[in-house]
Amino acid sequence: MVKLQHIIFILFLIFLFIPRNVTAQEKKIFLFWGQGCPHCAQVNQYFEEKGFYDKYPIEKKEIYNNKPNANLLNEYFEKYQVPLENRGVPAIFIGKNYLIGGADIPNQFESLADEFIKNRPGETKSQTFPTLPTTLPRINLLLPAVIAGALADSVNPCEFAVLILLLTAILASGSSKRALKAGLLFSLAIFTSYLAMGLGLYKALTWGNLPRIFLVFIGFLAIVLGLFNLKDYFWYGKGGFLMEVPMSWRPHLKTIISRVTSPGGAFFIGFLVSLFLLPCTSGPYIIILGMLSQKTNFTQAFAYLVFYNIIFILPMIFITLAVYKGFSLKQAEEFRQKKLRLLHLIIGLLLVGMGGVVLAGWI
Repeated sequence: MVKLQHIIFILFLIFLFIPRNVTAQEKKIFLFWGQGCPHCAQVNQYFEEKGFYDKYPIEKKEIYNNKPNANLLNEYFEKYQVPLENRGVPAIFIGKNYLIGGADIPNQFESLADEFIKNRPGETKSQTFPTLPTTLPRINLLLPAVIAGALADSVNPCEFAVLILLLTAILASGSSKRALKAGLLFSLAIFTSYLAMGLGLYKALTWGNLPRIFLVFIGFLAIVLGLFNLKDYFWYGKGGFLMEVPMSWRPHLKTIISRVTSPGGAFFIGFLVSLFLLPCTSGPYIIILGMLSQKTNFTQAFAYLVFYNIIFILPMIFITLAVYKGFSLKQAEEFRQKKLRLLHLIIGLLLVGMGGVVLAGWI
């Protein structure tokens, strides 16, 4: 357990200072555009006809197919305090000024560009706006949200119930060593399948250029799911639904798991069972994926999802090791039943907190 705590601590430090790639702009003019955008095409043609690309230090950044560029554009919108209703492409940021749209850019660009060239900083003169360094190390506010979401997922009573059923079936037909292998392989299968599903959903969410209002939806979704879990703490099973595996699915799930008699079978069943777990474990995952789709590129998202799913399966590994060391499965199930409402309370509070952080604009 001590070694696992050390691993989590090291991963925390690694993710705490994930750099944001923001290029230095004191000597450049940035033109943000989108593939297929008609106004962007008109501005580009106008600039080519006027020879502006040769005359001025213009750097073009396409945003529809390039997530880092889209993130950078959002950084500029915030830095220049561009009103939400005016945000879009084509957009030019030049010194202390910005131009947006197919009308303003042709009408005003040349005069602003000439002034920028005349006053832009040289070796003996500096300009303080904008001051965006090459790498801006800062505490990444996504990390606490990812940890909270993973913790909410990891204490979900559904996965505990499934693992206890599996280990019971394995122990009935084999030794504790087989149960250890089965539990670890089952956890690995859950990790692999959830990571694959997460990456697939991330790609789907980033296929287009979702508006930033999508984060507001994610925030409200987190709060709603959190309140549903709080409902199961105060009024367990009331309201006609339960934030767990649906009752109608449970007999089928139990039948499938009870047939597993080998570690290899546990690994295979892990992929199948992950589908049964989706109704009660997908809430926090979808919320985190929504945040990542707005704030990260694919490489960053991959790292976050690996970290998330490591936390997600840690309780499964702990239970497996405890059973291997002699902890009674009957005691484990009694403990799960006794703490069922408390688990829903923890999940609910974490989700409501996540939603509040998102709606407050801290993500």
